[in-house]
Order: sequence, then structure tokens, then C-alpha cells
Amino acid sequence: MASNIQTILFVAFSSILFSANAQTQFIMKGRVEYEKKINQFKSIEGKEDNIWYKEMMKVYPKFVNDVYELRFDSKKSVYKLAKENTDNKYLMWGSKPSETDGIVQDLENKSLSTQKDVFENTYLIKDSLRKLEWRITDETRDIAGFECRKAVTKICDSVYVVAFYTDQIPVSSGPESFGGLPGLILGLAVPRLYTTWFATKLELIDPSIAQLNPVQKGKKVTREQLFAELKKGLKDWGEEGEKRIWVVSL
Repeated sequence: MASNIQTILFVAFSSILFSANAQTQFIMKGRVEYEKKINQFKSIEGKEDNIWYKEMMKVYPKFVNDVYELRFDSKKSVYKLAKENTDNKYLMWGSKPSETDGIVQDLENKSLSTQKDVFENTYLIKDSLRKLEWRITDETRDIAGFECRKAVTKICDSVYVVAFYTDQIPVSSGPESFGGLPGLILGLAVPRLYTTWFATKLELIDPSIAQLNPVQKGKKVTREQLFAELKKGLKDWGEEGEKRIWVVSL
């Protein structure tokens, strides 16, 4: 009888240990698909009485969405377009995706390399990883089957960014050039650009060396040099010019 009880206790204890170990298994490499969605009509809200805008609202869809991917391991991540929605008609500047744009976050060396088309030019932005002051909250949300915690920061001094990250994937990266949190960002929103990014799928695959080291080209600049160039060229554009700088700042 005592022997049976000892056996039952051993099995139960082993099950608890196995369960605890399973829950502490972290995902360190894979591929995430994000749906990037933009509310195009928000940019012309309050101008519906204007005949030109009224006609545009008949031709262009309210929302456009495209699929992006993030391939990552513990040392590096690469973010780029996965699939453009061919049914889209883009109203907002900077919303049409580029097949050549790509963002490489080198987490080990804390560097960032971004190929980005801006107007008629292609830039290769070489800089350090962004240093964002995140405020982590107690709010959580389920995204693609992962419990994610909400964090908030600002870019360009006044543009709020909301992120949802999961510590089940302890890789400090995310869509666009965002990162710096204790886990992978699976949800992102920039309200003033009426844009969201939400993960829809995670694949447990091992990215190849080539996928994590894409060939990039363009005019080499730092982030500061590019923004100085843009501010000079857009100084007479007012609010519209400021919004375009926000888009490039992502």
C-alpha cells in the first residue's frame, strides 16, 4: 500500500515538474506575419463637404491592408513586405508598400540597418537601435494566441505609439524599427497615422543566414542626417510635411 502511494506521488510530482518546464519554454526563433492596416478616411475627417474629398471617398477604400513578415532569432531580426494586397488603392502618402524596403535589427551589436524609399530616393539608414522610453502597463491582450502586455512610448516628441509584447518570445524586436521591450512586439498602433500592425501567425522555423543578412543598398545616412534632409525639403509643407516625417520615422 505504501509503495503504491509513493508511486502515485512520484508520478504526480513528475507531472508537475514537466508542466512547469513546458511553461518556461521560450521561443527564440521563427517567422511572424503581421497585418498592417490603415484607415485612410481618418486623414480627411471633417473635410467631407469638400467636393474633391467627397469624390475621393467614392473611389478609394476606407481601409487598406498588407501582410508583412518578421524573421528572427535571438541575435537578429529582418522586417519586410510579405504580400501586397493587389486590391488596395492607396490614398495616404507613404502607405503603399515597397518590395525593396527592409529593416534589419542587429540585437547583438545594437545596430539598425534600414533600406527605405523616400520620394524618388533610396536611402540606407545605418544607426544604433532606437532608444525609446517605454512605459509598461498592467493591461494585457491576447494576440495570435499569446498573452501580450501593453507598453506606450512617443516618437518625434509628440506622436504616441502603443505596443503589445509577449515575454513568451524574449526577443527585443518588432515590426518596423520598434523594439527595446522585454519580449517580441506582436501588436502596434500609431493613432495619429491611423495605422495598426497585428500578428496573425507565428511559424516556428529557423531563419537561414541569407534571410537574416539581406543585401541592402541606397544612399548611406544616419537617422539624424535623413531627418535633417527631410525637414529642410519639407519646411514649407506645414502639417502634411510633418506627417510625412512621422511615416519615415517608423
